[in-house]
Amino acid sequence: MNALKNKVQLIGHLGQDPEIVTLDSGKKLAKFSIATTDHYKNANGEKVEDTQWHSIVAWGKTADIVESYLQKGKQVAVEGKLTHRSYDTKEGEKRYITEIRCNELLMLGK
Repeated sequence: MNALKNKVQLIGHLGQDPEIVTLDSGKKLAKFSIATTDHYKNANGEKVEDTQWHSIVAWGKTADIVESYLQKGKQVAVEGKLTHRSYDTKEGEKRYITEIRCNELLMLGK
């Protein structure tokens, strides 16, 4: 059960082309977002569509795969762990980011 402590699995579509960053050390980082959509009926019986956006980061070989094969609109399955971080803007405001650190990626669809 230890492996289940912080595990996220999502299937969604890329909202934009991935952003690829190569650090001075040569390590590669890929950033992209995916949308997951849920459908349900509300109390009035009306169909409701709820879309959630998720920020994904991938490192190393996974980032290489993202760079080579993924673009806006592609459907992917992502497995990773939920991470939180914060930073200060130039104006001194504290910003918080929640993202999924991808360690497995499966390309779906055509």
